[in-house]
Amino acid sequence: MEIISMILSLLCGVSLFLYGMSLMGDGLKSVAGDKLESFLYRMTNTPLKGVLLGTGVTSIIQSSSATTVMVIGFVNSGMMKLHQAIGIIMGANIGTSITGWILCLSYIQGTGGIASLLSSATIAAVVAISGTLLKMLSKRSVYKYVANIMLGFAILMVGMQMMSGAVAPLKTNPAFIGMLTVFSNPILGILVGIVMTAILQSASASVGILQALSVTGILTFATAFPIILGIGVGAAAPVMLSSIGANKNGKRTALVYLLDDVFGMLLWAIGFYSLNAVFRFSFMNMTVNPVIIAAVNSVFRIVTVCILFPLIGQIEKLVMYLIKDSAEDLEDIADNADFDLLEERLLMSPSLAIAQSDRVIDGMSRKVRKNVGRALNLIHEYSDKKYEKVQRKEDLIDKYESRIGDYLVTLSKKEMTSSQTRKVTMNLRVIGDLERIGDYASAIAHLTNQCHEENIVFTEDVLHDLNVMIEAEREIVNSTMQAYQDHDLSASLPIKPLAAAITNLCEILRARQIGRLSRGECDQQQGTAFTDLLNCFDRIGSHCVAIAGIVRREHQHNPDYHVHSQKASELTEEEYNRAYEGFLAKYDVISNIERPISMEAETVS
Repeated sequence: MEIISMILSLLCGVSLFLYGMSLMGDGLKSVAGDKLESFLYRMTNTPLKGVLLGTGVTSIIQSSSATTVMVIGFVNSGMMKLHQAIGIIMGANIGTSITGWILCLSYIQGTGGIASLLSSATIAAVVAISGTLLKMLSKRSVYKYVANIMLGFAILMVGMQMMSGAVAPLKTNPAFIGMLTVFSNPILGILVGIVMTAILQSASASVGILQALSVTGILTFATAFPIILGIGVGAAAPVMLSSIGANKNGKRTALVYLLDDVFGMLLWAIGFYSLNAVFRFSFMNMTVNPVIIAAVNSVFRIVTVCILFPLIGQIEKLVMYLIKDSAEDLEDIADNADFDLLEERLLMSPSLAIAQSDRVIDGMSRKVRKNVGRALNLIHEYSDKKYEKVQRKEDLIDKYESRIGDYLVTLSKKEMTSSQTRKVTMNLRVIGDLERIGDYASAIAHLTNQCHEENIVFTEDVLHDLNVMIEAEREIVNSTMQAYQDHDLSASLPIKPLAAAITNLCEILRARQIGRLSRGECDQQQGTAFTDLLNCFDRIGSHCVAIAGIVRREHQHNPDYHVHSQKASELTEEEYNRAYEGFLAKYDVISNIERPISMEAETVS
C-alpha cells in the first residue's frame, strides 16, 4: 500500500507539473498574441538569428515541442524555408533547458526567520494568491493572461514539491538504489530517458522528475547523465506525431528535430564514454543535485548546437535525401518559384517592380486556367486525389493574390508616374478577379465532392446540358487568360458576348431544371447541385469579362478606372450581336434561343 501511495503521489505531482507548465506557456503565448508567431517568422533570415530566436521563444513558452510544431506549420504552409526552420529548432533545444533552472527555485529552503520567506513553499503561495486575486478582480484580458502565468508557475512549483516528497522515502530503499545502479549502464540509461520522455511528451517534465530523484541524495552522475541524453531523443515523439498530415517539408522539419537530438546523443555518448574509458573520470560516482542536473542538461544542449550549427546545410541535404520529393512535390516547388521574382530591392525602381509583378501575375493566370480545367474534369471523372489537388492549387492561388497584393500595395506608396500608378491599380484588380475565378473553381470541385459523397447522380439530360456548359466555360477561361498573357486586344473582344451567352444559357438551363423537378424526373438534391454549378459557371464568366476589360484599357490612351459601367469591348452593336448569336448557336441546348443581352450590361469590378 505504501508503494501504491507513493506512485499515486508521484503521478499527481507529474500531472500538476505538466498542467502548470501548460498553463504558464499558454498564458505567455496569449500575452504575446500573434506577435510571437509573426516575430518568429520575420526574424529568421540567418541561421544564427534562428538559433537565438528559437532559444528565446522556447524559454518564454517553456516547450521546445510547441515551438517546433509552430515552425512545422510555417514550413508546411510555405511561409518559411526548411533551412530557416533548422536554426529555430536548434535554438528550441537550448531554450527548453531553461525550465530546469526555473525548477531549481522549488528546492529553495528557509531555515526560519526572514530566510523562510525565500522558501519555495512561500514563493509558490505568494504567486498563487496574487494570481488568483488578479484573475478574479481584473477585467482586461491581458491581466487574466498574466494571472494564468502566475497560477501556472505556482502549480508547477507545487507539482515539483509533490514529486520530491513522493520519492523521498526511496533514498533508504535497497531495491531502488540497486535499480539506479543498473541505469548507470549508458545504453539502459539512454533508453529509460527516451521512453520516459516519449510517454510524458515533455523533456521538461522528465528533467523535473530527475531533479526530484536527485533530492534523495542517491542519484549519481553516472546514472543521471545517460538519462539526460535520452530525454532529448524522447522529446521528439510529440513533434513527430504533429507532423502526421503535414506535407513533405513539414515532415522534414519534424525529422530535423529528431536528427538533431539523435546526433547530439550519439556525439556525447561516443565521445564522453570513450574518454571515460581512458581517463576514468572521478566525478562519475558523485552525487548530483537539481542544480547540477540543470547545468548538465544546459551544457549538453548548448555544446550540441555549437557542434551542429556549422552543419546546417548538410542536415538540410540529409533530410531532403531521406524524404525525397515526388513529381507532384517538384510541381509545387516550381509553382512557388514565381514568388522569388517579387524582390523588395526592386521597389525602389517602380518600372522593374511592375515588370516583375506582371510576370508573377502571368504565372497566377496559368495556375487559375489549369485549376478551372481540373475542377471541370471532376464533374465526369471524380477522384479524391484529383479533388484534393484542386483544393491545394486553390490555396496556392490565394497565396499568389496575397503576396502580389502586398507587393503592389507597398509599391503604390512609392513615387510613380501616372501611367505607373494606373498599371499598379490595374494589376491589383486583375489579381482580385483571378482569385475569385479560383474560388469558383474550388466551389465546383466542392460540389462534385458533395455529389460523390452523397451519391447524387445526374440524369442523361442534365449531363448533356453540363457538357455544353463545360465546353463554353473552357473557351471563355482559356480565351481570357490567353488574351491577358499576350495583351491581345482582338482576343479580348469576344469575351463579353461569350459571357452574355453563358448567362443566357444558364437561365435557360435553370428553367429546364425546374421543369424536370416538376415532372419528377430528378430530385431536389440533384436540382440544387445542378443550379449551384450553373451559378459558378455564370460568375466565372463575369470575372472573365472584367479581365478582358482590363486588357482593353491597356490599349486606351487615358483609361478611367473609376467608371465601373465602362464598356468592356469596342465591338459595335452589330458585331456584338453577331458574336453573341454565334456563341448561342455553337453552344445550342434547345432550338428556342432567347433574345440577346444588352451590350451595356454591368461588368464585375
